[in-house]
Amino acid sequence: MTIVTATGPCNASDAVDVVALGESMVTFLPSRPGRLADVPSFDRGIGGAESNVACALAAAGHTARWVSRVGADGFGDHLVETVGSYGVDVTSVRRDPDRPTGVYFRTAGDRATDAHEVAYYRAGSAASAMSADTVCLDAVRAGRVLHLTGITAALSADCLGLLRELTAPRPGGRPLVSFDVNHRPGLWTDGNGPHVLLELARGADLVFVGEDEAAEAWGLEGVDAVRSAFPDPEVLVVKQGALGATVFDRGSVLHVPAPHVDVVAAVGAGDAFAAGFLSATLRGLPVRDRLRHGHLMAAAALTVPGDLAVPPSRDHADRLAALDDAAWGRLRLGPGWTHAEERADEEVPTP
Repeated sequence: MTIVTATGPCNASDAVDVVALGESMVTFLPSRPGRLADVPSFDRGIGGAESNVACALAAAGHTARWVSRVGADGFGDHLVETVGSYGVDVTSVRRDPDRPTGVYFRTAGDRATDAHEVAYYRAGSAASAMSADTVCLDAVRAGRVLHLTGITAALSADCLGLLRELTAPRPGGRPLVSFDVNHRPGLWTDGNGPHVLLELARGADLVFVGEDEAAEAWGLEGVDAVRSAFPDPEVLVVKQGALGATVFDRGSVLHVPAPHVDVVAAVGAGDAFAAGFLSATLRGLPVRDRLRHGHLMAAAALTVPGDLAVPPSRDHADRLAALDDAAWGRLRLGPGWTHAEERADEEVPTP
């Protein structure tokens, strides 16, 4: 495995299906419930919206690259090795000898309802120093799809400048730019988050936004209001939680309900949905199936405790995505469903 240093050359890699650019952090999950002040020990994992998407796509059989910066420390080693273990190309991750890898701690709490305590230690992290000068732009632009999120824009002025460059029109064309709004109010200390996120989304080709976050950030109520505020992206996906999702694809509008899911933890579901939708997009599947694959990948994440889940096999997902509307409406997915291919018929209860 070759990892480029902060001062090393830009080794543009071969073309891939998807490039995901953004910060990942080492996460510390408590060994038992309780306040952070009371938890005696933690188990180590990783977390990052963009690397989650890259890992899910690689696990689903696509070529994926993660581009970022991590510290020249053991936590950086762990991040790169773990993301790489999913089959993701990590050769364009740069090491920063002067800035640390970001970390965060969280309580167990009720993860299904997102009631938990979190402590971030990411200020001044290596990833916050990402800019057009500190990442390999050739490697970033070598994908059929470039996936970005609003989290990166909030990390620093340099990160925001990088995202503005990557979402701007470019002579000779650019990859399809996918942008997940991921509005995190706590990261926007200057209060400019909603304005900046709207600007970046308008420069993307495909945008994912939650109906709830659109209401929180811009006071928008309903999917039509969201589309009015985001007229520029050719494809706009409005995620509506357990109700499903609505896609505006050029002149058409389609709503696809989500299957019933026995939720274990809600963490990572949005990233998984984006991965499923992007996977189906790369395969040229119809719009309805793109949404259904998004729901299925999200269901895989919702039925495990952590951010990343083993996705269903492509054949299994295709079979479920092809169900008629009545059978899709009866679908109920619980823990272990991605391994139940031989029992696929049992996933669809008869009337």
